[in-house]
Amino acid sequence: MNQPEREAAVRRMLEQASPQVPPDLYADIVRRGGRMQRRRNIARRLLWLVLFAATVAFIVWATMARPWVEPPSDTTPPLTGW
Repeated sequence: MNQPEREAAVRRMLEQASPQVPPDLYADIVRRGGRMQRRRNIARRLLWLVLFAATVAFIVWATMARPWVEPPSDTTPPLTGW
């Protein structure tokens, strides 16, 4: 199908009358859309909660383990009595 044939097919489709939409379709769409929005909001809040809990757990671990401090050396005995 070349360009003029495609354009002619599109024009024919646009000239036809649009199909009738069932009257109760709008209410169903609004209901489903509201449900989807609630699920997205719950998922977003859950992800923020998980991120916050992970941040708190990391901070608690970092304050207890103190990974930035060099561990004491156990390879040589302390020099005392010189």
